[in-house]
Amino acid sequence: MARYQPLNEPTDRERAKAERRDALLREATRLFAQHGYAGVSLEDLGAACGISGPAVYRHFAGKQAVLIALLVDMSKDIYAGGQKAADLDGEPIEVLSRLVDFHTDFSLSRPDILQVQDRDLKSLPKTELALVRKLQNAYIALWTEQLAKLHPNDSAQSQRFRAHAVFGLLNSTAHSAHNPRTKKSGLKPLLSNMALAALTSPVV
Repeated sequence: MARYQPLNEPTDRERAKAERRDALLREATRLFAQHGYAGVSLEDLGAACGISGPAVYRHFAGKQAVLIALLVDMSKDIYAGGQKAADLDGEPIEVLSRLVDFHTDFSLSRPDILQVQDRDLKSLPKTELALVRKLQNAYIALWTEQLAKLHPNDSAQSQRFRAHAVFGLLNSTAHSAHNPRTKKSGLKPLLSNMALAALTSPVV
């Protein structure tokens, strides 16, 4: 008699497949960050997960499909996290503080994926690249909406520049956080304070 399987509960095989897919994405992030997208083969990716290169096709249509999954999912995660921070009530400075906290946590915990995006975003096909750009613009809008309230006399260009400047500051940890000589303690409050100073300082 077949074992009863509750509706919507994944089978052992489905769970194993999902775990292998997650492992491939983790290793792809690490390898792409270290060697660049062009410098990693499917054989390299499979070997990192203990499978053959052709076995990767059981989970992805090819190497580009892996990159698509990484960067599109990352953009969705960042936008969702920013939207959650922005949806809470509060004055503009409170909302911006939550956005800074979220982005700082993301950059410190996932420096590899930020490095992959910085270097290999243009390797995406046009359709997926357009989707990532759309999500990025929606994320920036979460910040500029609050900046417009905080600095009503600033131009839209100035508000967007502030947001981009803060992203550059926080995303720089994608490189520095990898350095074993970098002291992680105190890094988040330092970055957060610097980011808030850039967001709140008046235009001279």
